[in-house]
Amino acid sequence: KLENVIHRIFGPAQLNIEIKDRFGNPVIPREWFLVPLHAIDDAVEKIRNGTIGNYIYNPNTARLERRA
Repeated sequence: KLENVIHRIFGPAQLNIEIKDRFGNPVIPREWFLVPLHAIDDAVEKIRNGTIGNYIYNPNTARLERRA
């Protein structure tokens, strides 16, 4: 459940990259996000207090913003 919340919140900042594994096969990681530490700290606090459902990450401002 927590992983789904993290993916939903930080989905707009998911790193879009393809790398080769040790056998040369292409791999697209789905667990890598480009998010500053302050936004992660803010998300953790909102998860703890139960308000995270009201927010989404905006990669242009590098902040969590209240959903419209």
